[in-house]
Amino acid sequence: MYNDPWIKIYAIIFISGLAATLILTPVFRRIARTTGFMDVPAANHKGHKKSTPLLGGIAMFCAWILCIVAGFFTVKYDLIPFFTCVTGEHLAGLHHVSRELFLVVGGALLAVLLGLIDDKYPMSARTKFAGQFLVALIAVFGGGVRFNIFPETPGIEIPLTIFWIMLLMNSINFFDNMDGLAVGTIAIAMGFFAVIAILNSQYFMASFTILNCAVCCGFWFYNASPATIFMGDSGSHFLGYLAAVVSAQVTFFDKSFSLSRFPVLMPLFILALPLFDTAMVVIIRTLNRKPFWIGDHNHISHRFVRMGFSRKRAVMLVHLLALTFGLGILPVFWGNFATAAILVIQAVLMLGIITFLQLSLSERPDARE
Repeated sequence: MYNDPWIKIYAIIFISGLAATLILTPVFRRIARTTGFMDVPAANHKGHKKSTPLLGGIAMFCAWILCIVAGFFTVKYDLIPFFTCVTGEHLAGLHHVSRELFLVVGGALLAVLLGLIDDKYPMSARTKFAGQFLVALIAVFGGGVRFNIFPETPGIEIPLTIFWIMLLMNSINFFDNMDGLAVGTIAIAMGFFAVIAILNSQYFMASFTILNCAVCCGFWFYNASPATIFMGDSGSHFLGYLAAVVSAQVTFFDKSFSLSRFPVLMPLFILALPLFDTAMVVIIRTLNRKPFWIGDHNHISHRFVRMGFSRKRAVMLVHLLALTFGLGILPVFWGNFATAAILVIQAVLMLGIITFLQLSLSERPDARE
C-alpha cells in the first residue's frame, strides 16, 4: 500500500488544497475589511468581542474550485505525465461522471451563495429552507448523489438523501458557534471519509474528499482561536453540503464492491457530534417553546464552557471526541456483527455521558448566544 502511486497523488492534492486556502484566505479577509463584509458583535450571537471579516466561506470555495479546475485540466491535457500514468485506466469512469461532478459543484456554488446572501441580508427560516431544498434537488437529481443503504427499498433513497443534505447544512450551521469548531470537526470527518474511500478503492472520491480535508485544514489556520476570519453561513452551508455529498457517496450497501458490512453506521459515527448537537439543541429549544432555528447557548461547546473550560479548550475537547467517535468506525468497517454491536453500545454510552453533563447544567439561567 505504501508503494501505491495513488498515495503520491493524494499527497499532491492535499498540499495543493492546503496551499491554495492558505494563500486565498488572507486575500478575502482583506476584501471583507475593505467592503465592510464584517460580523459585528452587536448584531450577532457568537460571543466574539470585535468585528471580524466574514468571507471565509468564499475563500474556501474559491480555493476548492481552483484545485478542482486545475486537476481537471491536468488530467485532461496530460500536464503532469505521472498523473496520466496512474489515472489512465480510470479516465473513462471519470468522463462518465463528469456531468454529475459539474452539477455537484454547481450545488456547492448555490449553497455558498445562499449562505452569503443570508450573511448580508438575513433570510427567514422558510426562505433559507427553500434554498437548501433546491441545493439538495440539484445534488440528487443532477449530481446523482444517493444514499444506497437500503437496497430492498430503493424508493426511500431520494427523500432520505434530500433530508440528509438539508440536515447536514443546518447541523454545521448550528455547530459553527466557536472559533475553529466546525471547520476542525469537518476536517476530521473528511479525513475518516477519505480512509473509507481509499479502502473501498474509490480513487476519485478519495481524491475529492482529501481536497475537502485540505481546504478545511487551511482555513482552520485562520479560523482557530483567536479567529481572524469567520466562515459565515456561506462556509457552514458549503461544508455541510460537502459532508453530506461525501458521506452519501462512500456509504452504500454493495458487497461486491464495498467492504463495509454496516454502511449506515459510517456517517453516524464520523459525524456523530454535529448530529448529536443538533438533536440536543432542537429538543431543548422545543421544550423551551423556542423556534429551533434561533441561536442560544445550549450547544455542547457552550456547556463545556459552563463547566469551567475555556472556549479554546472546549473546542479542543470536541475535536478529541470527534476523533474518538471516528476511530470507532474503522473496526466496524471490516468487523463482524459483535464488533459493530459493542462499538455502537460504546458510542451510545459516550453520548449518554455527554447528555448527563449537559442536563446537569440545564437549570442554570440560559444566555443568548
